[in-house]
Amino acid sequence: MKIKLIIFDFDGTLGDTRRNITTTMRMAIKEIGLSERSEAECASTIGLPLAGCIRTLFPDILEELVPRFAETYRRIFNENLQRIKPTAFPGVIDTLSALFHRGYVLTIASSRSRNSLTELTRDMGIADYISYMIGADDVKEAKPKPEPVLKTLAALKFEANETIVVGDMAVDILMGANAGTKTCGVTWGNGSRKDFQEAGADYIIDSMEELIEITEE
Repeated sequence: MKIKLIIFDFDGTLGDTRRNITTTMRMAIKEIGLSERSEAECASTIGLPLAGCIRTLFPDILEELVPRFAETYRRIFNENLQRIKPTAFPGVIDTLSALFHRGYVLTIASSRSRNSLTELTRDMGIADYISYMIGADDVKEAKPKPEPVLKTLAALKFEANETIVVGDMAVDILMGANAGTKTCGVTWGNGSRKDFQEAGADYIIDSMEELIEITEE
């Protein structure tokens, strides 16, 4: 069946937020008194909810520090936005515009909060193309569980076989696969081609413009 709905991840897929995230994560880790983690170690957790990030970086962390980290991270992230402005990846704005005007329904399923998504999509100039957004605060089970996709399908009344999930991490691919959709990995974010192949991605693209060809198949 022809693709009608496209569900995008945000960080590393639409928005180049790696520097914002890793800088904020390292500052929050330092502020709550945990041992330092490298930029690469922090980047490897992008795509997970904040609780999942800190538990991955510190498997033996005291449980009381998990919500403290999340609160500290959100405060510092908002402060850092004043000096580190996330931008859309090359080709993102033009491709979203082209897909939107061809009649595709475009949505976002992200591990960041919906309020943050609202602000960032507006600042990047892509908000008008996005019909629906799911944030970490909208689901009980985050990626790679299928809940973000299933809630989007139910809300917009689409079927899984007319949907594709596009993301830069294996958790995005697994989320889509677990919901029964097509999946597409993008190589300009935080995941690798090998990650996508191992996760079973249906497509892997090196530029945003390639998505137009896939949806027109």
